[in-house]
Amino acid sequence: MAALKLDLEWRITLFTALLFPALVILGFWQLERAEEKRALESRWAQRQSEAPVALQQLAAAPAETMAYRRVLLRGEFLPDHYLLLDNRMHRGRFGNEVLGLFRLADTRQLVLVNRGWVPSDPARLSLPEVPEPRGVTRVTGHLYVSPGTPYLLAEQQLAPPWPVRIQAVDMQALQPLVAELGDAGLYPWMVRIDPNTPAALVADWPVVNASPEKHQGYALQWFTMAAVLLVFFLLRSSNLWRLITRRED
Repeated sequence: MAALKLDLEWRITLFTALLFPALVILGFWQLERAEEKRALESRWAQRQSEAPVALQQLAAAPAETMAYRRVLLRGEFLPDHYLLLDNRMHRGRFGNEVLGLFRLADTRQLVLVNRGWVPSDPARLSLPEVPEPRGVTRVTGHLYVSPGTPYLLAEQQLAPPWPVRIQAVDMQALQPLVAELGDAGLYPWMVRIDPNTPAALVADWPVVNASPEKHQGYALQWFTMAAVLLVFFLLRSSNLWRLITRRED
């Protein structure tokens, strides 16, 4: 009975030795990402079942627990003072997200409230039409905690006239811009408005940018590529194919 024999060619062996572990690691990394996304979705669902609370009740809460907390704001939007978050796509259309400055009635602190999306000029030659709520109002939403430092193509010019167009939300960098308004500073986290709130625009907030199932699909692709590479290596570096074809004969 013929035995399996290896005939290792150093270039193919080196190529396989380097690439195979990398493909397997990428597969497991995608599985980890899938678990992270499941945890985020679970946390989101839990938070959405809770009643909104006033920001003052969260003053002593640890920062790591703030994401997705439902909040209730009472006060008013500063008229004509809002930010336009640039290059936001919605169903294939170009637009901006409107970030209003909301002054709390009791503390007069300012809160950045993302009211949602509006269509805009792709050439950026004109500003979008933004309906503004006037007078004292009530806003419900959830706190949005950025997962990391925003990526900027160039330094942002954060200066009037209003509205100010921005590339990304950097709460620390926005503090000097808001300080000139003479209020009690800017709350450190942004609020994403509930879609059913009267001041909301197109407020369709995705929990994750890619579903757990998509990450699992990516993992399957990496593992499949690793398996194909291993099969290719065995067929190229051994007499396995001859043994298989002889048995079939």
